[in-house]
Amino acid sequence: MPSILEEVPERIDIPAAWLGSELARTPDVWHSRLTAADIGELQDAAKSFLNSGENVGELTKDKFVLPTLEPRLSELKQTLTKGRGFGLISGLPVEQFSREISAAIFLGVGAHLGSARSQNAKGHVLGHVRDVGLDISDPKVRIYQTTERQSFHTDSVDVVGLLCLKEAMEGGRSMLVSTVSLYNEMRKLRPDLAATMFEVLATDRRGEVPEGQMPWFEVPVLNWHKGLLTGLYQRNYIKSAARFPEAPQLSEKHIEALDLFDQLANDPKFHLSMELKPGDMQFVYNHSLLHDRTAFRDWPELEKRRHLLRLWLAIPDDRELPPYFTQRYGSIETGNRGGIITKDTRLTVELD
Repeated sequence: MPSILEEVPERIDIPAAWLGSELARTPDVWHSRLTAADIGELQDAAKSFLNSGENVGELTKDKFVLPTLEPRLSELKQTLTKGRGFGLISGLPVEQFSREISAAIFLGVGAHLGSARSQNAKGHVLGHVRDVGLDISDPKVRIYQTTERQSFHTDSVDVVGLLCLKEAMEGGRSMLVSTVSLYNEMRKLRPDLAATMFEVLATDRRGEVPEGQMPWFEVPVLNWHKGLLTGLYQRNYIKSAARFPEAPQLSEKHIEALDLFDQLANDPKFHLSMELKPGDMQFVYNHSLLHDRTAFRDWPELEKRRHLLRLWLAIPDDRELPPYFTQRYGSIETGNRGGIITKDTRLTVELD
């Protein structure tokens, strides 16, 4: 049987194949700041939409007019899907805005990049990333609901956005790494393990099981499709899939390959670390990058505790995804994939 490495280039040289140690020296390339005029434009657009009385969960680009910012957001969309794969926008004065205004601005910016996808069965398009005191040992608990480190992973959607409302007392740094650069290094160091990353593995659905599906899905970590490398990864959920005896189990070779993948991702040469401050909006392309968050220690006062809003976006005219992704995305139709969408889903916003 021919090896997958006969199809995949020995080295993939694209803008998304970056090194964190290099990008850390040039923050102006990926970090932009809003001007007073930008903030005024965003605030006016948010107030105009909210005054219309329409459902905030169904906010679209044409309902959130940004004459000055629109070209820059169009450029950001190209950067996400065809460039380095992420961008950071700072300066939104969330401490001066109501939660409703901040949420509308975040959704409005997201609408200029793609369409919002539901993050749960209730149709909520804004997720709340914060510690809610759940037990991490429970296989149904999501790590973002705790203070624990997340580990490098992808979300099941084209782009994930975060808006920081409040930062932790200590820790909670955001980290990004290029999936493409990890492949390049593995191919150089251990081509046999690089090939193993293209083999099908089971990933735990953590209790979110679509009707008629198994409580896990099966997809390779690395996928070569239509000339592009696409990743889908969550090591903790791959590990917990072993609780299902019927699911494919990891071999020693799989574990060795995943260990090397994680080792490289955790190398400061490869990942980029940043501290998200209140008012920062970060957007990350899941198909070419992995993201992570360090553990954190929160404030004793409830009103000061770390809190971020999360947005999942499907991007129009994006890359095609391999058929494997249907198990996780439901649909792999560009612009209409990812998230948790059912026939009865009505997109809404939960502000608290």
